[in-house]
Amino acid sequence: MSNPVVVLLAVLAFLACAQLGGGLYEYRVLDPVWPKRPAIVQPRNGGVSRRRFWIPAHAAFEVALITAVVTCWTDPQVRTALLVATAGHVAMRIWSFADFIPKAVAFEKADPATIDRDAAVRWSRRSLLRLPLDAVTCAATLTALVVAS
Repeated sequence: MSNPVVVLLAVLAFLACAQLGGGLYEYRVLDPVWPKRPAIVQPRNGGVSRRRFWIPAHAAFEVALITAVVTCWTDPQVRTALLVATAGHVAMRIWSFADFIPKAVAFEKADPATIDRDAAVRWSRRSLLRLPLDAVTCAATLTALVVAS
């Protein structure tokens, strides 16, 4: 494949790995602490703003993914890897929009004193289950890059 296509796939793989890294960061750094101290994930209380990472990360990844699928459609091996990445990402995003994002927004907006710690812990544990979908997406984009190189 041409150099610009390989660069596109490298950027795509980087963005997929960044999302996986963001999920791992939340799991290892934020999730063990915030159910006991909800203000950590409440920007209005001085906590982190997850949106500042996730919105640009997903937008950039999705634009790069669509561009890569269109650009590489004629190469069956690369296309297959990109379709696997698309399936993993779409499944994770549907799950996020249906369950995780609404609850995250509710936790961020709630008074820290009223947050049910057990519900927050359950949310954190369910959130961890999205990481395998991110790992599939990441592995598939890396596969597309290797196949195209």
